[in-house]
Amino acid sequence: MNILVCINQVPDTTSKINLTADTSVFDPTGVVFIVNPSDESALTRAIQLKEKIGASITIIHVGKADSEPTMRKAFATGADKMIRIDVEPTDGFVVANEIAQILKKESFDLILCGKESLDYHGGMVGGLLATLANIHFVDDVTSIEIENNQARVERETDGGKSILSVPLPLLVAVQKELIADNELRIPNIRNIMAARQAPIEVVSAINESAQIQTLHLEKPTPKDAIKMIDANNLDELIDELHNVKKLF
Repeated sequence: MNILVCINQVPDTTSKINLTADTSVFDPTGVVFIVNPSDESALTRAIQLKEKIGASITIIHVGKADSEPTMRKAFATGADKMIRIDVEPTDGFVVANEIAQILKKESFDLILCGKESLDYHGGMVGGLLATLANIHFVDDVTSIEIENNQARVERETDGGKSILSVPLPLLVAVQKELIADNELRIPNIRNIMAARQAPIEVVSAINESAQIQTLHLEKPTPKDAIKMIDANNLDELIDELHNVKKLF
């Protein structure tokens, strides 16, 4: 079985995020990048399937060379091959179209990607890529098993879940909750060292034009400091809620 896992890098939530002067994108200066959490869950599930039924895992990323350290961290958890498409991932349309060119050349039984990225929460790549590749697609996936060339997947629905049996090839967009935090694969030192020397296949971009233009970003309004009010001081509490916070 050949498995493709789509990997995106996103800012660590502990990093301080600033915007560029024109406020159209965030400034990456000094930002620590990590593997997108739902993509990380997808990769761990791919590794579990590899160990259970046998598979070759390729990770693919759309981005410039400065993203390669993040790719190598992902590779060290147990992947077999890396592909980087050399273009800035300006929007989901660009990412999906660029990865689709690889699917025209190489055959994969199962394609895994995260439901959405932690930074912009676009949630577009999975559905767009499946459409371009003309393969089955299931999103919001919280469980996946493979048997007899069929995938048994569970996905979240409003107020419940649905269980589907879908033939391969299949693309699934997974929730972070697919894998519990304590089950995520952490690479050992030996694999980390080996990943530093592992080859990355760099593919030229087809230079698909972005379909979305970001006009303006702004940082969330800082939260007010917590004000402690004695539980017995109802007058002060009412004054704070009514006159200061204007809640009623």
